Amino acid sequence: MDRPVETARSSRLLLYIGIAAGALLILGVILFPAIRRWMRAETSVDATGLRIATVTRGDLQRDLSVQGRVIASLHPTLFSSGPGIVSLRLKAGAQAKRGDVLATIDSKELQTSLQQARANLASIRAELERQKIVGRQTQLRSQQQVDLLSLRNEAARRALDRNQRMFGEGLSNKADLEAAQDNVRTSQMELDQAKKELDLSRETLSFDVQTREQAFLRQSSVTDDLQKRVDELTIRAPFDGMVAAVMVQDSDAVAANQPIVTIVNLSSLELEIALPEEYGGDTVIGTPATISFNGREYQGKVTAISPEVANSQVAAMVDFVEQPIGLKQNQRLTTRLVFESKKNVLKVARGSFVDAGGGRIAYVVDGQIATRRAITLGASSANEVEVLDGLQAGERIIASDTTAFGDARTVLLR
Repeated sequence: MDRPVETARSSRLLLYIGIAAGALLILGVILFPAIRRWMRAETSVDATGLRIATVTRGDLQRDLSVQGRVIASLHPTLFSSGPGIVSLRLKAGAQAKRGDVLATIDSKELQTSLQQARANLASIRAELERQKIVGRQTQLRSQQQVDLLSLRNEAARRALDRNQRMFGEGLSNKADLEAAQDNVRTSQMELDQAKKELDLSRETLSFDVQTREQAFLRQSSVTDDLQKRVDELTIRAPFDGMVAAVMVQDSDAVAANQPIVTIVNLSSLELEIALPEEYGGDTVIGTPATISFNGREYQGKVTAISPEVANSQVAAMVDFVEQPIGLKQNQRLTTRLVFESKKNVLKVARGSFVDAGGGRIAYVVDGQIATRRAITLGASSANEVEVLDGLQAGERIIASDTTAFGDARTVLLR
């Protein structure tokens, strides 16, 4: 009876061993691809946190998306033209028509300076007129002297003629003739000298009058400037608009050139944008822009670009082709600048892999293995980047940051 029992136990043991061996074989067949992938991969990462992008072919727009701030094209700040006490007429937010009084400044200092300037101007004008009268009197006396000496010269010449006739007839001596000749020469010299003095007096008069006229013009300019500053003590709206900000309180004492009020023209609005420094050279006046507002897109264009870089950014202004209704001052709008459009190019979604690999490498996904491959990228937009070499349409790549992969040639995606 013992032998049959031992035989049954041995058969069952062999059966169990066979079943286990078969199960191990089946498990090995199932796990072989995974083991093979583990052996091929140099490192492994968790695939749940990775972004996979597919290479496609289509149109690409090289663009840039930035935030723009709505500002008024006309938004001047009006200043005090002199020290004084301010009186406000309109508050912030009030509508104003062109010419409306926004504020007045009572400046005793400017008023006094203007009165003194007017008095000086009147004094200089009187001095100028007096100098003209003195000059005419001097010229009159000089001309009278010339006329008198001219008559004496003519009389001396007539006397010389008589002496010459009488000397020729023997009725006069030579001494009288010579005396008459001396009288002619003397009177002629006196006449010539008087004429020169007349010319000099004219030049002197002209110089004195011009000097006083210049002084009059200088004082007139000073008076006009003071009058303008006094007129500007009444601050008026330069155009139809809205009072955006008031920098002082009513009845405050203000200094000269102190900002008082800012007025804006809300009928003409534009966007102020800040571009990254590397896009400063691509942006030119006339670059088209697409502005998003209330779920719609509005067209615009770049109208001005700053010539300098500040904090690694370049300031620019974008104007609306057709201004939407409902814009508000300082409102933030998304603005997309379009630099270039390319047709039928190989492209892929833009991701952190561009910066991680310097745009020269990408990890191509095949199943659970990602293989490193050299690539060449071209133009880029806010969402896509052009692929010049290294990838084919339909291939999938890791678009996420691949810095953690190091220099691994293959990566297992768990």
